[in-house]
Amino acid sequence: MINYRFKPKLGMTIATAIVMALCIKLGFWQYNKAQSKIEAQHQIDQGMQLAPVTLPSAIDDEEKWRYKRVSFKGEYMPEYQIILDNRVHNTKAGYQVITPVKVLDEERYVLVNRGWVEGNPNRTLPVIETPTGEHTFVGDLFFPLAAVFTLESTQDKNAPSQASWQPLWQHIDMPRYQSLVPFEVKPYIVRLAAGEMAGGLVRDWPVPKSRITIHLGYAYQWFGFAMTIFVIYIVLNFKKLKKENE
Repeated sequence: MINYRFKPKLGMTIATAIVMALCIKLGFWQYNKAQSKIEAQHQIDQGMQLAPVTLPSAIDDEEKWRYKRVSFKGEYMPEYQIILDNRVHNTKAGYQVITPVKVLDEERYVLVNRGWVEGNPNRTLPVIETPTGEHTFVGDLFFPLAAVFTLESTQDKNAPSQASWQPLWQHIDMPRYQSLVPFEVKPYIVRLAAGEMAGGLVRDWPVPKSRITIHLGYAYQWFGFAMTIFVIYIVLNFKKLKKENE
């Protein structure tokens, strides 16, 4: 008969605890990201089932209004239009077009994401037609990240506002945009709804549910790593004591 005794070493115990804690933390991080995507998808689904509401003059609670479908009237201001580089649709490289809109009868300006256009092979900027006159805009409210750091954005933030307008951007930076235009813009973007005319382009907006299973898969992976490390720790610390012949 072979006898075993559990005799863990202090160093291995500490290392195992640290690595397991890290794996579990990463697992919960991915799990929480999945839950936030589920909540966002719920907000989108709920908003699409309801009729659009009139865009309010002020929004105090971002979470309440996130992805909510709104409607307002206004006119495009294409001279302050920007296009976001490196946006892919159906494996094709292109841009997203964001144009400010002056709200009808108000001194209020809103950025509208009109959708995607395909890029040119020679990397010259595409010619984007913008309709004139008054339009009714229907779309979903989107709040960009408060800050995204890149070398490009840092350099442009320091540039004088009188410099020539640069339409090509890598990402949306609301403070930077506000510093470069001669009017006050609201801190959100209206993503033009599919099917709405009003100068819309290709609108196949990414939905949170497409990432939910990915985040859950990563979470289970990290939890699995933690369990595997624990099992290896247990196995390696069982020591054979003696062997008795029957």
